[in-house]
Amino acid sequence: MSQPAPAHPLNTPSDTPGGAPTSADLLDFVRRTAADRELVDSLPLDPEGRTWVRLEGPGGSEAWLIGWPPGTGTGWHDHAESVGAFATARGTLTENALAVRLPADGWKTLELADGLDRSRRLGDGRGRAFGRHHVHEVLNESADTHAVSVHAYYPPLPLIRRFSRTGAVLRLEQVERPEDWQ
Repeated sequence: MSQPAPAHPLNTPSDTPGGAPTSADLLDFVRRTAADRELVDSLPLDPEGRTWVRLEGPGGSEAWLIGWPPGTGTGWHDHAESVGAFATARGTLTENALAVRLPADGWKTLELADGLDRSRRLGDGRGRAFGRHHVHEVLNESADTHAVSVHAYYPPLPLIRRFSRTGAVLRLEQVERPEDWQ
């Protein structure tokens, strides 16, 4: 991955009335931010690795503007106890997700039941919100076009668990903490 750029202030609404932002609040934020052409066009793009800029999200949330070269992806991962949302600002991203809540601790390998896989393609301006314990991978499957997206999480990510997947077998490979990606 490319080195992250410094945090970028963004005009955002003040803290969400009534407390912490919900996944719906985050979805609204990422959609509005993805529509900001000037911001999206300001992201430096690397032909070989993802690039990112940290944004100020609503209500103390963590937010990122991310550039995806053709053929790149995140691999399977979750966001621990955080709710989140993301929207595509340019290009098309594919999200493959699991419709199951994984145990938080105490396992290294799981065999997944049939029928848990979900897939969706998100083009310009399209987004999705998700709850705690969401497991997915995000891919730019294009052979020649960069994609750009906006992501937001609340509370800010305490960790990310990374998984490998072979057929129905999901294996915990690594646990990353914020100091690993900031």
